Amino acid sequence: MYYCYQFDQSLFLIFSMGTRMLFCLTMLSNIHFFLAQDENQFIYNGFNGANLHLDGVAKIHPNGLLHLTNTSILQKGYAFYKIPISFNTSSSASIPFPSFSTNFVFAIVSQIPSISGQGLAFAISPSMGFSQALASQYMGLFNLSNNGLPTNHVLAIELDTVKNPEFEDINSNHVGIDVNGMISVESAPATYFSTEEGKNISLMISNSDPTQLWIDYDAAKKLLNVTVAPIRSSKPNRPLLSTSIDLSLVLLENMYVGFSSATGPAASEHYVLGWSFNRTGPAQNLDISKLPLLPPKRKSNQKPSSINIVLPIVATVVLVIFIGAVYFVRKKKYEEVREDWETEYGPQRFSYKNLYIATKGFKEKELLGAGGFGKVYRGTLPNSNLQIAVKRVSHDSKQGMKEFIAEIASMKRLRHRNLVQLLGYCRRKGELLLVYDYMPNGSLDRFLFSRIKQNLSWFHRFTVLKDVASALLYLHEEWEQVVLHRDIKSSNVLLDADFNGRLGDFGLARLYDHGTNPQTTHVVGTVGYLAPELSRTGKATSGTDVFAFGVFILEVACGRRPTDLHGVPEDESLVDWVLSCWRRGAILDVVDPKLEGKYLIEEMELVLKVALLCSHPFPAMRPNMRQVMQYLEGNASLPEIQADSSICTSPFTPTNEESELVFSISSSYGKWSVHSMSSNE
Repeated sequence: MYYCYQFDQSLFLIFSMGTRMLFCLTMLSNIHFFLAQDENQFIYNGFNGANLHLDGVAKIHPNGLLHLTNTSILQKGYAFYKIPISFNTSSSASIPFPSFSTNFVFAIVSQIPSISGQGLAFAISPSMGFSQALASQYMGLFNLSNNGLPTNHVLAIELDTVKNPEFEDINSNHVGIDVNGMISVESAPATYFSTEEGKNISLMISNSDPTQLWIDYDAAKKLLNVTVAPIRSSKPNRPLLSTSIDLSLVLLENMYVGFSSATGPAASEHYVLGWSFNRTGPAQNLDISKLPLLPPKRKSNQKPSSINIVLPIVATVVLVIFIGAVYFVRKKKYEEVREDWETEYGPQRFSYKNLYIATKGFKEKELLGAGGFGKVYRGTLPNSNLQIAVKRVSHDSKQGMKEFIAEIASMKRLRHRNLVQLLGYCRRKGELLLVYDYMPNGSLDRFLFSRIKQNLSWFHRFTVLKDVASALLYLHEEWEQVVLHRDIKSSNVLLDADFNGRLGDFGLARLYDHGTNPQTTHVVGTVGYLAPELSRTGKATSGTDVFAFGVFILEVACGRRPTDLHGVPEDESLVDWVLSCWRRGAILDVVDPKLEGKYLIEEMELVLKVALLCSHPFPAMRPNMRQVMQYLEGNASLPEIQADSSICTSPFTPTNEESELVFSISSSYGKWSVHSMSSNE
């Protein structure tokens, strides 16, 4: 009996253990199932314990409120779902691109009523890292160099509270669909359709009230709908935006979904109260009753407490005098020059105090360089990680300052990946401070002429030449006005972190309308880069910029300054010397020895010949910058210039003034010379 009892007990234990193991396996299977479910859809009525990656100034309050950006200026905040969502765009054709849906409640609280600090965006991105993105109007998603590039693979639904003309914004209260850049493919003023009233009702998205937004993509119809409404309203049956778009051409296989937000010179707080997402169908409805509450609104007219500590009269007087003295000293220290007409350029204006703090009081250790137009300092703006370069220029406020500031405002609207971005300005006493993007690798001439160990390879030099040519083409032909730089040289070309070339220093630049002639002015520029016609006409043109660009090319290829030519006859310029070597069949003798022969001969010869063509003494024989780009990119053939004869042939048509002139090359010195001939000849 004892053995039978033991046997039965053993069977029971074995059965019990088996049942437990089966239960555990079942639970593990269910956990795996729920995890798989969680990868496709989720819902957060508040964000305590949410599976989010936070970056920038974003944080989650104890009550579960997601706080993307605070009241600090020029800040960024991010919150992305940690698990990448599979959109299957690179999988087999049997697996279609999925539809998806999302629904969230947000609130934008302006620090100052009627003045908002940018907005926030729902974004689908291949990465959660946006360290290179800019705050302010870029909403923490893009920067100057990548804005608009198809390689971004970013879809964003922006809730924008500032009108930025450079991005073609329709107003300061709109919703937009952005693909790979900040210029919306479609946008509309923030409104919602009321079924009761049968019409659209305006909705101020920065009025501090929670607002609900729905985004629905129908992959079969390739239709993206965006709908917005107050938090207590049901989803309107008419979307605000309905756009035909094939997202399979935009999104990659694995993408992250989340929110990006930024503040600008004015600050706003950006909140998200709840969020629902579904990759395979309609997103679940949020439970409004479970959403966290926003912080109480600040009362601007709050009365002081009736219980006050009465200080002695003498102590009060001393305290008032002390505070007044401190205020007066600080005011004088940071005092700026401000005039009524400058209000129209307000967004471009920086406070002197912020620039003083950014540059650590313009300390010498922050000095980047100095020239004839002032000193340049490195700085980091307070309350942000934005690095800047600040140029201090002396000025006389009575000498056309209004026109000069207007021109600065125009320059700020220039947008090109190969231009150093002018961010704004500040005026103080006898100084004008210009604020630019900071370029970590400094100026090009530092690599060409200083004794630093790092040498710039031919690959990088050739890239920089094409970068600067592209920038000049934009200035001359592609912007709304013609911009003449008038001071193209290696010291005014800066290198970003990837050694891409950016043309900077627009202190001598002039603007005029397309189709008009620039006005005659006094000759400005740098000796060695000035076109010969400038001394006769005093009129800068796109042709004089092309001439300077030709000399700049020779600087880069030869590693010589145009006015510092060791071992060259005194009466020869850099252009003359290169031309004479070319005539002798020794064109490669001019190449910078630091390159150590590590270059493509075809590229080098092309570059040198383009330089000679650009620096031709007669403007009509010079190419324009579009032709220069075609030559450098290999999309057009150079005109024939025969080194072994006296004739230089060119396809360019001379002007009337130059129609009786034939160009030849002097056989004695290898210089360009001009022979006047009659039309009969």
